[in-house]
Amino acid sequence: MSTEKISVLLAEDDRNLGNLLREYLEAKGYNVKLAVNGKEAYDFFSNSKNKFDMCLLDVMMPVKDGFTLAKEIRASDKNVPIVFLTAKSMKEDAIEGFTAGADDYITKPFSMEELLLRINAILRRVKNQTLIQNETDEFKVGKYKFNSTERTLEIKGKKTELTTKESDLLKLLCLNSNDVLDRNFALRSVWQNDSYFSARSMDVYIAKLRKYLKEDSKVEILNIHGRGFKLLS
Repeated sequence: MSTEKISVLLAEDDRNLGNLLREYLEAKGYNVKLAVNGKEAYDFFSNSKNKFDMCLLDVMMPVKDGFTLAKEIRASDKNVPIVFLTAKSMKEDAIEGFTAGADDYITKPFSMEELLLRINAILRRVKNQTLIQNETDEFKVGKYKFNSTERTLEIKGKKTELTTKESDLLKLLCLNSNDVLDRNFALRSVWQNDSYFSARSMDVYIAKLRKYLKEDSKVEILNIHGRGFKLLS
């Protein structure tokens, strides 16, 4: 997804910060619509002339707060990415934010570079999710044949039946073959959350996949520290 085509709804009641964020993102190639309260933001979002690829929402806003705004946006669009910008750092606030439908949560003060990295990471996840929905169900993994619909992995006439999670995780790795599969994206796609326990579970499934793929020495699933996994085949 090219940044020239990415349109961002920015809801921030601090006009100085709002203008600063808008100018920075526009300098990076984004189209930004700035709203100074939750009601104005929702009016922008509801306008059929506007099509937003991402929403950056301050939590503490007059007229309508960010949590309420996010729930209203989610009621009409389940897929548009939402990032909260907030001075709050309590765990309960983060939980409320994700419950309201947030994809990420960044606490003020933050650097512009950090915000941009978060935005780009989420847009990559959205792009990858689209690939998951549209790509073929059959993959070649080294000497293996993998069918994600039938959930089978075959080599030399020997067929292994995979569980749903094993198949979904291997499909993600295949779609990102020779590139890094973001760890959090994999967790949210397969486990629907990125909790500590889900992360440990995913590590177990990665180990299982390595075992299934061991008959071809050229096939590897690498751990990329701090980022995720890479399938080499």
